Amino acid sequence: MLLVGAVIGFLFLAVAPRILGYQTLTMLTGSMSPLIGPGDVVVTAPIPAGNVKVGDIITYRIPVEDHRVETHRVVDVMRNADGAITVQTKGDANNGLDPWLATLDGNVAYKEVASIPYLGNVIRMLREPIVMSVLMYGAPGVLVTGLLISIWRRTPESAVLENV
Repeated sequence: MLLVGAVIGFLFLAVAPRILGYQTLTMLTGSMSPLIGPGDVVVTAPIPAGNVKVGDIITYRIPVEDHRVETHRVVDVMRNADGAITVQTKGDANNGLDPWLATLDGNVAYKEVASIPYLGNVIRMLREPIVMSVLMYGAPGVLVTGLLISIWRRTPESAVLENV
């Protein structure tokens, strides 16, 4: 069961986004609490940038500092003379608006369609060096040990009977 769950999780987080076009991100802060908490995985799907409206939760790169990815609610949508779409955003748990206006790149925006509570915390834990080492070396070790024990426990008579 655990192996099946791991395979499904891998397909959902690593393979399917490349095929289906959605994105998954881990929320690092509480700026969108209580709807999206720190450690939740946010699933976003592409929509035409022209369809972004007030109230949507979108993921975009902020236009200042390190250009990090942000997931916040749209509180105002403006269209520039050249057709570019600029949005004003705010985190639900924040007191004030974000101190920037973000121009959406290209013709596509990424809108939040789901959030999976706590999954991001699990992913971050799995990326810890000690956990990765245990999974990388411990899991195969357990499988090999189990296989060897099952071979050694066989009696010659049971092996002959199984081959008949």
